[in-house]
Amino acid sequence: MIEATGGIYTVRTGEGTVEATVRGRLKLSGNVRDKVVIGDRVGVVEVWGGGRVIESVEPRRTYLARRAAGGRVAKVVAANLDRLVVVASVADPPATPGVIDRMLVMGEAGGMDACVVLNKVDLARGRAVAAELAELYRFAGYGVVRTSAVTGEGMEAFREVIRAGSSALAGPSGVGKSTLLNAIDPRLELRTREVGRRSRAGRHTTVSSRLIFLDGGGVVADTPGFSDVGLGDVSRAELDHCFADFRPFLGGCHFNDCVHIHEPGCAILAAVGAGKIRRARHDSYGTILEEL
Repeated sequence: MIEATGGIYTVRTGEGTVEATVRGRLKLSGNVRDKVVIGDRVGVVEVWGGGRVIESVEPRRTYLARRAAGGRVAKVVAANLDRLVVVASVADPPATPGVIDRMLVMGEAGGMDACVVLNKVDLARGRAVAAELAELYRFAGYGVVRTSAVTGEGMEAFREVIRAGSSALAGPSGVGKSTLLNAIDPRLELRTREVGRRSRAGRHTTVSSRLIFLDGGGVVADTPGFSDVGLGDVSRAELDHCFADFRPFLGGCHFNDCVHIHEPGCAILAAVGAGKIRRARHDSYGTILEEL
């Protein structure tokens, strides 16, 4: 399934694209994993009168789930993609490591590879901020690309990332996701808006969820911006596995149920103390763990 707008779903088939609605039992299902999202492999049947309905969803290889701040149920927004590309702006609006970490957790929980794009490095102090964040996330084991659609810096590296298979492009509104995509594929003509002066938060410009097939290769999931980034489909028990820099040390704690906050004999705390895990990442882990 390649696009969802107002209850109408566009499905790509061997003969072309068709529009369909969703079978009632899928709409009424209480299991969020049964909902139809972009990237899903679905079964479509023709019904009386010539219309088509989606009647089944195949098991997902990967997924991206988010939960609105304060929400109780996670919502899957894309499926069967190779990686999560977290886009953050280093200024206007400023990057927030806590938000980046939450999105990385979403990607890890959904089984996707992840990388970080630090955009707007041409702005005042942009390169200095980008250098600090790049060091943090490269040390944690993630690929990092620094970009500016204005100067063209890093755009070829960005092209290489998203042309390799399929990606979910995620980030708060206003960080420049649509601008970056327009820069590497001008025919898209995705709508963009300036960041609001009062809130410094970008306005939502993506109104539907869809898969974008890029000129030159690659597929990108274009989903509405995350202005309030809640946690995705992740539990307390699996959170530590969603921090790539924690994984080499997992299993080394004295207690099997260690949550890596204050327990004696904790391998994660020892790694933080030895400089093998950045303290800022452990702080983000603690914040997310407390919310869960």
